[in-house]
Amino acid sequence: MARLDNILSLNDFEHAARRHLPRPLFGYVASVAEDGLTARSSRDAFEDYALLPRALVNVAGVSTQTDLFGQRYAFPFGIAPMGISALTAYRGDQVLAQAASKAGIPMIVSGTSLIPMEHLAGENGSDWFQAYLPGKPEDIDALLARVERAGFSKLVITVDYATPPNPENHRRAGFSSPLRPNLRLALDGMVRPRWLFGTFLRTLWHHGVPHFENNAAARGVPVLAKNVNRDFSGRRHLDWSTLNQVRARWKGTLIVKGILHPEDAQRAVAAGADGLIVSNHGGRQLDGTVAPLIMLPEVLNAIEGTVPVMIDGSFRRGSQVLKALSLGASFVFLGRPFNYAASIAGEAGVAKAVSLLGSEIERNMALLGVTSVGELSTDLLRH
Repeated sequence: MARLDNILSLNDFEHAARRHLPRPLFGYVASVAEDGLTARSSRDAFEDYALLPRALVNVAGVSTQTDLFGQRYAFPFGIAPMGISALTAYRGDQVLAQAASKAGIPMIVSGTSLIPMEHLAGENGSDWFQAYLPGKPEDIDALLARVERAGFSKLVITVDYATPPNPENHRRAGFSSPLRPNLRLALDGMVRPRWLFGTFLRTLWHHGVPHFENNAAARGVPVLAKNVNRDFSGRRHLDWSTLNQVRARWKGTLIVKGILHPEDAQRAVAAGADGLIVSNHGGRQLDGTVAPLIMLPEVLNAIEGTVPVMIDGSFRRGSQVLKALSLGASFVFLGRPFNYAASIAGEAGVAKAVSLLGSEIERNMALLGVTSVGELSTDLLRH
């Protein structure tokens, strides 16, 4: 597509999406907590490590293939869970799942997605689902039963959302959840006609007003409503016994996302987690939080290789992915760049994003002097 000709890196997708999406929606995707200290910490952490290349290594054959949970993926990265993607791109969650399947990488379906999970699992879809646990044990069991029936084999439990973050920056951008119909919102949409006709009106015509489909066992509220509120209450009392309940109920692979403290990593593994994702929620929760890359070595030391440890947080370049893998991460997840890619060019945009990042990783591995992901280690880094 012509719109993709000038996209040369993942960062370019953000610039294009800013021009394509209405102000409230771009503001939602790009939003970080309060003063952005957490997000800045995640970006700055990559500069704490430098790569140390080896010379005269035969790199005629470089493989980016990576094994995770018994499955081989084409690259050591996947698509992180992102809410309301079907409002930033037409059938956004489906586009992301299909593009990821074709590219041979995982995509985690978000619990705040707008397309029923049953339409996103299976062939040409995803087998990863991310959940925000409801507050009542019976509601948790009902949600897990639905996820199982839908056909997902990997469940990602996000544990760093005891309460919603400060909504200050969402309000500055004009975003609310659900969106409140008003003149300002209408004007924001009208000045983005490509999005208005290609995503919003097209969705209304074919599928009606989107709803929050996957927060619970039953359908949630509409994404556009004047007098309806989403219920964010009821999670403050959840504790480690809740994870024990999930482990007892869920027979598939269980991944815990939102781990930063080494002791939390140990407790998650003791509760039966099959994998961890070191994450600060993309800088969207508690401002002033430490970067995942900084905590990665401590988490790895704490669990001593018992389960795979994945990571997310401001990854945009292949060299950054290689730094995390060299520190010991098993896999890397990225969110916003793929959301932006889907918004401006649908499945073709996501495919190009995968290709750009995959090419950077392959090229940088050759320049670093390694031919497989398994060769990456701290010997190739200097602090």
